[in-house]
Amino acid sequence: MFQDQLRNKVRPFIDLIDEMRNLDIENELSLPAIVVVGDQSSGKSSVLEVLSGVSLPRGTGIVTRCPLILRLCNDESNAWKAVISYSDEEIEFTEPENVMNYVQQAQDALAGEGDGISDELITLKITSSVVCDLTLIDLPGIARVAMPGQPENIGEQIKTLILNYISKEETIILVVVPCNVDIATTEALKMAQQVDPEGARTLAILTKPDLIDPGAEKIVLDIVHNRTIPLKLGYVIVKCRGQRQIDENISIADAIEDENNFFERHIYFRSLGDKITINHLSTKLTKTLVDHIKKSLPKMSENIKDHLEDVRMKISKLKPGPPQDPAEKRRHLTQIITLFNEKIIQMSKGDTVFQENLFVLMRKEFKDWMECLKNSKSNYNQEVHRVVEEFDLKHRRNELPGFNNFSVFQNVVQNLLNTLQDPAIMTLHNITDMFQEQFHALSKNTFEGYPFLQQFSKIAQNYNSHNPDSFTLILYTCSHPVHI
Repeated sequence: MFQDQLRNKVRPFIDLIDEMRNLDIENELSLPAIVVVGDQSSGKSSVLEVLSGVSLPRGTGIVTRCPLILRLCNDESNAWKAVISYSDEEIEFTEPENVMNYVQQAQDALAGEGDGISDELITLKITSSVVCDLTLIDLPGIARVAMPGQPENIGEQIKTLILNYISKEETIILVVVPCNVDIATTEALKMAQQVDPEGARTLAILTKPDLIDPGAEKIVLDIVHNRTIPLKLGYVIVKCRGQRQIDENISIADAIEDENNFFERHIYFRSLGDKITINHLSTKLTKTLVDHIKKSLPKMSENIKDHLEDVRMKISKLKPGPPQDPAEKRRHLTQIITLFNEKIIQMSKGDTVFQENLFVLMRKEFKDWMECLKNSKSNYNQEVHRVVEEFDLKHRRNELPGFNNFSVFQNVVQNLLNTLQDPAIMTLHNITDMFQEQFHALSKNTFEGYPFLQQFSKIAQNYNSHNPDSFTLILYTCSHPVHI
């Protein structure tokens, strides 16, 4: 168990980080954490069970399917209790044997029933007199081959999830490796070395020491003494419940006693001191986490100050919100809409400029339109003379020279108007687009901080764009080009 005299010194630091995590500060700021990673069947769940004193989901394949924040709070004044929270759910209970079912239920809710995974968090807080003060984040075990019912890329999904956590400089990587395998070939340690090549923030737990082949103990000793793959945080060997002990319903307390007896009798490992047993591991983890928090606090403080200053600047740019009194709200809304209408009138007179002067832009369009009319004027004269000559030659009856049939001139004018239709519509569309752009800028400026009013004005604007008769300003301007 963790030393009681240190409780008052370490708990405030761990509580501080836990509370910051509860406030979702981690979305903006990386927080110190111990993240547990390991290959499937490495003994990761067994280690967490001994540290927490409760049984967690077990089985073949992927057991941990969502990141699990395990908050352990030592409190001798209270009976055992736990709170599990995920998504919008929060369940408080007092029966340790229900932990497995609640965790499984949470995983099914977030990742679906089956063997899929999710990156959504599950938080399990356990308050008890038999746990150490510690917070761990358990991640899915590394899978190499997809099992039936699993996505083909399940291995890559898990690795991506793990790298998202262990890549952060604020994270302590807790790698779980069985003693009876070649440590250099374990995927978990390879991933740790990928993001922490110096081993500055990696701590390894060696599990299953009772399964070491006779004669291989010295290999494990070299690893523990940092001669094989050096890690600055070192190694700890633990012996947790095996499957046979679980089947025989051996309690976690009895398993800890069995572990102590095992190391006391072991000819090679009994002299390793604080590098063996779950008790020494819990003490080392808590001390390591608290030291890491202390080390990270100055940088965290500076980052928080920077974020706070940034938020303050954004807030200072915001306009005051609407009043709370219903009558005042109506008056406030009326004032805003009245101001909006006044700005539209000012814009129609050229007194207010948003982005570019609307009248300057429209003059350019009318200049092009006048050029089009000038060109059509010469064409009109030529066409009239041509029709008159043709009429005189082929159709003139008893009319005096120079006086032709009205229907002939009507056809001439109609043909010329048809040639002006496309440029006239184009001019109208261009002016409409200008007005819409200016209207949008004015709406955004006037209704800043009121997204609903902006959206409503945009809807009205789109309606008006499909109903040209409602464009009073445009029609008025187009009918009085002399004043532009």
